[in-house]
Amino acid sequence: MLQDKDRIFTNLYGLHSPNLDSAKKRGDWDGTGDLIAKGPDWIVDEIKASELRGRGGAGFPSGLKWSFMPKERPEGQPAYLIVNADESEPGTCKDRDIMRHDPHKLVEGCLLAGHAMRATAAYIYIRGEFYNESVALQRAIDEAYDAGLIGKNACGSGFDFDVYLHRGAGAYICGEETALLESLEGKKGQPRLKPPFPAMAGLYGCPSTVTNVETVAVAPTILRRGGAWFAGLGKPKNTGTKLFCISGHVNEPCNVEEEMGIPLRELIEKHAGGVRGGWDNLLAIIPGGSSVPCLPKSTCDEIPMDFDSLRDVKSGLGTAAVIVMDQSTDIVRAI
Repeated sequence: MLQDKDRIFTNLYGLHSPNLDSAKKRGDWDGTGDLIAKGPDWIVDEIKASELRGRGGAGFPSGLKWSFMPKERPEGQPAYLIVNADESEPGTCKDRDIMRHDPHKLVEGCLLAGHAMRATAAYIYIRGEFYNESVALQRAIDEAYDAGLIGKNACGSGFDFDVYLHRGAGAYICGEETALLESLEGKKGQPRLKPPFPAMAGLYGCPSTVTNVETVAVAPTILRRGGAWFAGLGKPKNTGTKLFCISGHVNEPCNVEEEMGIPLRELIEKHAGGVRGGWDNLLAIIPGGSSVPCLPKSTCDEIPMDFDSLRDVKSGLGTAAVIVMDQSTDIVRAI
């Protein structure tokens, strides 16, 4: 079970103000300029050392993905960090809580990840229905600009970096990275053929990396505490902490930050009050949002919640949206 000292999202439940002053008291924006001064390669190396894998579903190694951006570009050509905040997977509600309650972690993460990629700006593509979240996030962006934390000479580092918020129109397909890019350009959200991949020809034909809200938001804490600290949590190749969204037939549905690899049964019983009617009343669980195959009870008894363990039983961690179904469920209708 994750110890409080290792929690990254210290305002996940909105117990404190999301504003800049409160965020700084919780450790955000502490020495950010010094982290930038260590250079893009150092940031990428620390993320690689942490073994952080993308938190949007695919689980691709983040440090490796960030390193795909070209180090040299034609003079004047921009490059972009694109944050996929189009959280539309049924059962998934982790990113919206980050944007509502801990938005400065995301804004600071954009700056540091953008510097690692040698990007010139970040676009946060937020689901159109997330009105309150977009208001909270735009307020955080404005506060960061006013404080000189982003924009020209961000954090006094000599690095210029802008952050823009773009509201989508509620299309599920725009969760796919190239469809998101099409929508961001003002076109119909349809996936592009690959190659070329976004790292070479993404937004407006410029080098771009599309990544998830949670992936970006954990980066500042990893860089402050060290990649080795993050790699020491969880399991080998499935390291760190993870936000889980637990819903369905449980007594206390919740979002919770836990250590990667926690047993599924322990996750549900310790944080969600157990299955309605007791564990023996369990029929099946969807472990990672509706895009991944469900698990029968016999598998749920011992399975660890990480990318590789769930892949081995022909399912997936996905977005870590845990949807619990008891014996009263008609599986066909539910799916």
